Amino acid sequence: MRGEFQHNVDAKGRMIFPVKLREELGDGFVIFKGLDNCINVFSKEDWETFQNKLSALPSKARKMQRFYSDNTVCEPDAQGRILIPQSLREYAGIKKNVTVVGIQNRAEIWDTEAWKEYNSDVTSDDIAALMDELGV
Repeated sequence: MRGEFQHNVDAKGRMIFPVKLREELGDGFVIFKGLDNCINVFSKEDWETFQNKLSALPSKARKMQRFYSDNTVCEPDAQGRILIPQSLREYAGIKKNVTVVGIQNRAEIWDTEAWKEYNSDVTSDDIAALMDELGV
């Protein structure tokens, strides 16, 4: 999954989800809190795998399990729109403009200004050092 797409959220919290990513994720997908104050998007299958891993964790993982409890299955309407619940919009600071980014097997939905700010701190030297550290 790859690509970066710009969209808007309407007054009802709906946005058009990119066709290319919808095709890769399947008929329905799950959105939930992501790290770095974005919204993660997983296929139903990847979400199920993730949930199984979470449920197998010991009780000290309660915080993590609760963090990921705010999730919803999205099935785009005839116009390709999905509804982002108010709680997730607030978590990600989404008001109107969003950037949807395809990353590996998932997508992320960001408030566009937050996405720009996040990327303003990332340099090619940072990435090169991380690649060296990880052996990529």
